[in-house]
Amino acid sequence: MKLAVIGGGSSYTPELLDGLFSRLDQIPVSEVWLMDEDETRLEINAGFAQRMSDRHGAPFTVHHTTVMEDAVRDAKYVITQIRVGQMKARIADEKLGLKYNIIGQETTGVGGFACALRTVPRVLEIAHAMERLAPQGYLINFTNPAGINTEAVLKHSSINTVGLCNVPIGMVMDVIKHLGGEPEDIVLDYVGLNHLSWVRRFYHKDADITEKVLETFIEHARDEWEEAPTRENMIEAIQRLGMFCNYYLQYYYSGDTVLDTIKRKSCTRGEEVVEVEEGLFEKYKNPDLTEKPEELSKRGGAHYSTAAFLLVDAIENNRGSRQVVCCRNKGAIPTFDDDVAVEVSAIIDKNGATAIQQQPPEHSIRGLMQLIKAYESLTVEAAVKGDRKAAFEAMLLHPLMPNARGCAQLLDELLALNRPYLQTTFF
Repeated sequence: MKLAVIGGGSSYTPELLDGLFSRLDQIPVSEVWLMDEDETRLEINAGFAQRMSDRHGAPFTVHHTTVMEDAVRDAKYVITQIRVGQMKARIADEKLGLKYNIIGQETTGVGGFACALRTVPRVLEIAHAMERLAPQGYLINFTNPAGINTEAVLKHSSINTVGLCNVPIGMVMDVIKHLGGEPEDIVLDYVGLNHLSWVRRFYHKDADITEKVLETFIEHARDEWEEAPTRENMIEAIQRLGMFCNYYLQYYYSGDTVLDTIKRKSCTRGEEVVEVEEGLFEKYKNPDLTEKPEELSKRGGAHYSTAAFLLVDAIENNRGSRQVVCCRNKGAIPTFDDDVAVEVSAIIDKNGATAIQQQPPEHSIRGLMQLIKAYESLTVEAAVKGDRKAAFEAMLLHPLMPNARGCAQLLDELLALNRPYLQTTFF
């Protein structure tokens, strides 16, 4: 079986592959293909991946290429983890946000919007290559913004796709860490969009443990939100909503305190990551290194490989298990269009992901969900068509963007700044 990783030069690649070794009896991968345009990083990761494989008895061969078509040809699973424009573009997004006195985070607001315009055409390029070269394959998208990229593939490709994020599995693992149990025993009544989600109820097998989980999470809220003003706002939201709030909701429920924190820092998160990655790749080059270094935990992405290979295992072995993923709504969340991507519990089997029917979202969360979903769908349209009108309308909808005139000015500057990375001309 062939597994392809598009964006194989990412610092996450060793974390991803590390999770495969313990599951090879369920996922019989014989070839791993790493593809990236950055040849230097690609070769470092390929060498490290081969040493990791050798340490485990060489269960699969490692190949690397700069040609995407070679990587996806005849692949059963294609995992995307690309960053168009690399970290330089992310840092530019963050600084552009600060220039306009708004949050420029990687997946939210202007940062997520710019990232989507750069990335959607590239993800669709991969999907269309799979239609020709691996039509029975599964596209597993980790590429941010994951919900927007997943929706683009659902609407504009015939390939079977599932979007993944490590946040839901992270919630499950935190429940286990504090209260015990096994991952398959924990069930989340999880509803929302990628990086905009809530957990309404937690269950251990058939027992409702929501109250205990919320109390525990509030007790350990510092692990999620380090800054006291932001943490206090998020605890207030959790207590009054009676739901656990995704970490990324801080940008909506405590945007002023988050922006204050960002402004006080001497560098952006992207600049911090550059420093972390430089150290990681120095480690990866070490010919004696055969397992992922501890420093990788500073990069983020905890449980990344767990999420990836729980999904692959469930598809490959037709398990019919329940997992939280980004997939087609198809009536699962009432009041949302059938063809949009949502992040909910789904049944995972050989057909991919089928969203489980949800209770209608409470009014306290439905409005924000609808607003951001409309923004996401317009962003897909803008990225696919190069439609400046759709791009402006998407920005105007988003609560973390400036006023109308500010959106117009920001859009002009954003498009000029990103011209080297855009595959469409915006008219």
